[in-house]
Amino acid sequence: MPFYQKHGTIPTKRHVVSRQSNGNLYHEELVGTEGFAGMSSLVYHLHPPTMVKEMGEAYSVKPKIAVSENLKCLSFAGFQLKPEADYIKSRKTLFVNNDMHIGLAAPKNSTPYFFKNADADEMIFIHVGKGTLKTMYGKIEFEYGDYLIIPRGTVYQLDFATEENKLLIVESFSPITTPKRYRNQYGQLLEHSPFCERDIKTPQALDTFDTKGEFLVNIKKQGNIYPYTYATHPFDVAGWDGYHYPYAFSIFNFEPITGRIHMPPPIHQTFEGNNFVICSFVPRMYDYHPDAIPAPYHHSNIDSDELLYYVDGDFMSRNDIQKGQITLHPGGLPHGPHPGAIERSIGKKETNELAVMIDPFKPVMITEEALGLEIKDYYKSWVNQEMLG
Repeated sequence: MPFYQKHGTIPTKRHVVSRQSNGNLYHEELVGTEGFAGMSSLVYHLHPPTMVKEMGEAYSVKPKIAVSENLKCLSFAGFQLKPEADYIKSRKTLFVNNDMHIGLAAPKNSTPYFFKNADADEMIFIHVGKGTLKTMYGKIEFEYGDYLIIPRGTVYQLDFATEENKLLIVESFSPITTPKRYRNQYGQLLEHSPFCERDIKTPQALDTFDTKGEFLVNIKKQGNIYPYTYATHPFDVAGWDGYHYPYAFSIFNFEPITGRIHMPPPIHQTFEGNNFVICSFVPRMYDYHPDAIPAPYHHSNIDSDELLYYVDGDFMSRNDIQKGQITLHPGGLPHGPHPGAIERSIGKKETNELAVMIDPFKPVMITEEALGLEIKDYYKSWVNQEMLG
């Protein structure tokens, strides 16, 4: 979905001589994914982006799988994740398949180093906290409710303005894009899209750092962290243009699609990748047919798992749900409103629920970190107490 951007100083043509004020050449770098066929940007460095002074010892951050095959509805208390000072250590992967990793993080400190995910695009949802995403493309201010979309290969820092920070993180091994049905053949978001380009926060305030020294970039590749020390500041970019850059979108700018009777979950779709979608459940008016049942109907997950991350408000189809809680409804089982939810919803005019839904089309495996947050016996929560005896 990214649209063309241009910042700073760039030459009039690609791949031509372009000199700095001191007479040195700018060092052009093409940054993109999917070879030479995907989104890309041309960036112009003051120094070559290749000057490695040292490579440290790599270490593993591979998730430890506890459950590789699952057909049980589960729930997890995300806010019980222990905060950690270091950003990388705070990132805990909970669910895994070949297309994506899904996890949480509760970092207390900003990143004193630089971080690059060389494997995956990242979607970081800001549940608690605020601050600044810093990259060579510029800065993006973020706050509660923002989705940060960071393309793979982007060197970044998270500068938190708060000590309490709670993040939902999706790592996608394919590009994270907006839904195709909301875009025309030119990539422009259409009139029926629940958001538009005006809602997107792009990088601003391009700062160019002409600094030499030792700059640690922790690079994630194939489940390992490779510490690289570079001789020049990674954000030494004087200008860039193209379609490949990080951006932010606030869940509060998602305009809900409503109908006379209950609408299906795809109306909430916000992003997609290979074999998964991400949806935003936001405050909205309920269905307005006189006999409408606003609560969702029971439905069978046959072709996908469903993960719901509860952000805020009273989620009308669930009982006793807390902020930061995650539910996993695996493909192959029907699920639906909790006991009493259907009756409670009849006649209601609106909902104030706020949640992020992730539907992987391939089953997810569950990690040891996830089981440490598990809420026991969630799979029994649809049975009335009198039926339990």
